[in-house]
Amino acid sequence: MNFVGHHILTVDQFDRADIQRVFKVADSMIPYANRERVTRVLEGAILGNMFFEPSTRTRVSFGCAWNLLGGEVRETTGIKASALAKGESFYDTARVLSGYSDAIVMRHEMMGSVAEFAAASRVPVINGGDGANEHPSQALLDLYTIDRELKHNGKRIDQMTIALVGDLRFGRAVHSLCKLLSLYTSIKFRLISPEALALPASYIESIQAAGHEVIQTSNLQEGISKADIVYVTRTQEERFDSPEEALRYKGLFRMNQAVYTEFCQPNTVIMHPLPRDSRAEANELDNDLNDNPNLAIFRQTDNGVVIRMALFALILDVVDQVDASSRPVNWYTARRF
Repeated sequence: MNFVGHHILTVDQFDRADIQRVFKVADSMIPYANRERVTRVLEGAILGNMFFEPSTRTRVSFGCAWNLLGGEVRETTGIKASALAKGESFYDTARVLSGYSDAIVMRHEMMGSVAEFAAASRVPVINGGDGANEHPSQALLDLYTIDRELKHNGKRIDQMTIALVGDLRFGRAVHSLCKLLSLYTSIKFRLISPEALALPASYIESIQAAGHEVIQTSNLQEGISKADIVYVTRTQEERFDSPEEALRYKGLFRMNQAVYTEFCQPNTVIMHPLPRDSRAEANELDNDLNDNPNLAIFRQTDNGVVIRMALFALILDVVDQVDASSRPVNWYTARRF
């Protein structure tokens, strides 16, 4: 894949060599994300952060990643705060805002919206999530986290067992992650969900066609046993026709320390794309797991910064210039990685 000047719209753009390239560059970004060094390689460059759907981690971490490379961020949050609310088309919005930016990150509730926007943009666009479709950078940071966590345990992605838990129908992070994992070999997929929220058949067929094992179950305890990774997702209530319908599925699969101790292996890694729904009716990952060293959810969010820094550096062709414009920080900083 030629990253320079190109959009990142789907994980279908990546092969294993591309993934390893992103991971290598992400590793080189750790001193900057860890506030050990400062670089100004994107000084003067402007990121258009366009989030027409609610976001905390994705929006802020993309902005943080751009700032850490020395650039400036301009944000639009919510359709009501944009000209789209006045009837402006994606084409016109893209033509205008790409004139103000050197790169754009976009999130929108409609599937295919980011690709439509990118077709009219004059600068590279990164898909920050388009409805229930895809979330490429989330999948890359998830895979990067899996790789680091498994290596810590002396394992690798090939031949691992992963349990995907919860709303697999509407969870775009799961959809993109499954596509990336299909590039590896001999993975055992345990798909744990109610039947109505099962992973769409097209993804299952693709996983199986790539030679992986797939088991579907609604039994949490059965599904997570012997898993190297347990990846929990929340019920995507914003994708349902009504809050009452979504409520039927909340709280069906709850992970806590007692469940972990009884059914998981000692080094099973727990992941979640966040936000985790901590309300009583859901409580997907109990707070009693917060002190479990294998809870990797906050290491995931940290990893999102370096992955997004890597994507920016590759797309804008500054990978080899980052260190040249760097210096040590001159303030106290707490270690993050």
